Amino acid sequence: MRVVIAGAGSVGRSIARELLGHGHEVTLVDRQPSAMRVAQVSEADWLLADACELSTLTEAKVDECDVVVAATGDDKANLVISLLAKTEYGVPRTVARVNNPKNEWMFDEAWGVDVAVSTPRIMTAMVEEAVAVGDLVRIFTFHQSGAGILGLTLPADSPLVGSRVGQVVWPTDIVLACIVRDDRPITPSPDDTIEGRDELLFVTSRDADEQALERILNRGPEAS
Repeated sequence: MRVVIAGAGSVGRSIARELLGHGHEVTLVDRQPSAMRVAQVSEADWLLADACELSTLTEAKVDECDVVVAATGDDKANLVISLLAKTEYGVPRTVARVNNPKNEWMFDEAWGVDVAVSTPRIMTAMVEEAVAVGDLVRIFTFHQSGAGILGLTLPADSPLVGSRVGQVVWPTDIVLACIVRDDRPITPSPDDTIEGRDELLFVTSRDADEQALERILNRGPEAS
């Protein structure tokens, strides 16, 4: 996969290192000479230019890439980059960083954004999850589809403890995607047993009945 990342700050470089480690091709673009820390991500291609300019995106061969990541510290720039990538170059997927949660409402398909990532919102969700065992927390929402990722740390006395995954009929359009146990992710199978303090991660559709999910989590398999 070929990825162009606009914004070579700490966020952009971190994303680049992860992608390179998984065997992907990465180009980092930034207009600030101070951001050209090539030695820190030497395997990436680097371009000193303004990613809000069509000429820069053309030079970065955005038309040949699979994903554009707009990871600058400027929300306006991230919107412009996403829009240009989608409308002018037909990039299959755009991911945009939201710096100010107040601007999150703009990061949608109208601006060419497939996935918006709001770091403050994700951090808030993680804090809420950490302090509210037993509460269902929305961790992430995909703006294009409206699908979401919900998480819950199961209390030790939950009626679900001891149940097999296959015994539980989850609500329509809600899928148990992962169980995290002792910091180890587990792909749930019907025969896996749910244990206290498990972190359950669900993928839901836009119209999923989250209240029905909460009833099952609070009352056990018989509520499904």
